[in-house]
Amino acid sequence: MTTLAILTAAGSGTRLGRDLPKALVALAGFPLVVHAARRLAASGVVDSLVVTCPAGLDVAVRDVVAQDPHVDVPVRVVEGGATRQASVAAGLALAAPGDDVVLVHDAARPLAPPLLVRRVVEAVRAGHGAVVPGLPVTDTVKRVVPVPAAGGLGVERVVETPDRAELRAVQTPQGFDRALLERAHAQGAARARAEGRAATDDAGLVEALGEAAYVVPGEEAAMKITTERDLQVAALLLGEAS
Repeated sequence: MTTLAILTAAGSGTRLGRDLPKALVALAGFPLVVHAARRLAASGVVDSLVVTCPAGLDVAVRDVVAQDPHVDVPVRVVEGGATRQASVAAGLALAAPGDDVVLVHDAARPLAPPLLVRRVVEAVRAGHGAVVPGLPVTDTVKRVVPVPAAGGLGVERVVETPDRAELRAVQTPQGFDRALLERAHAQGAARARAEGRAATDDAGLVEALGEAAYVVPGEEAAMKITTERDLQVAALLLGEAS
C-alpha cells in the first residue's frame, strides 16, 4: 500500500509571458516543478513521483527533479497530453501495482506545504475516496448569463447569488483511491471524446460518476501561479517562510 504523486508540469505558461514552460520558470533560483516536488517528498507520505512534462522536455525535467537532493523518492517523467486530463491519465498509466492512493498535484502550486499533502493522504486513507483541499470564498459570487442585446458593453444578467459560506476555492494536491480515480478517468476519457472538451479537475471526474468528493482545509501557501504578479507573491511567501 503506497502513495503515488502525479505532478502535472506539461502546461505552456503562456500567461506568464515566458519563452519556456511554466514548470521550468524559476522561483528563488529553482524551477517551480522542483519546489513542488520537494514539498511532496518532504511530506513523508509520498512513495514515488511521476512528473508529466511538455513534449521533448522529458530529459530536461528529469534532470532538474530527479537529481535534486531534496527529492528523495523515485522519480519518473512522462510526456503529457494536449489537455490536463490527458496528462494526468498518462501519469496514472505508470502507477505500480501497490499504489493504492494517488495524489494529483500541479507544479503551478509550488509552495503547497508538506502538511497539506499529509492532510489529504490521511483523509483518503481514512476512507474518503476523493479528497480536495479548499479555502473559504471571501468574495460574494454571482452566477450570470450574457445579455444578447448588450450592445458590446459586456453586460451580463445575474441569475443567482450563492451562499458563499457553502463555497470553497479548490486547490491541489487532490487525493484519490487509485481504483476510483482510474474508473473516473476511463469514463472521463469517453466523455471528452464525445463532447470534444476535457475536464480541468480530477475530483469533477469522480463527481460525474455519482461518487462523493470531500474537502479538507486548504492553505494560502498553495496558491496557483498564473501571472507575473502571482510569481512575485510566491517569492514573498517563500521569503517569509525562510
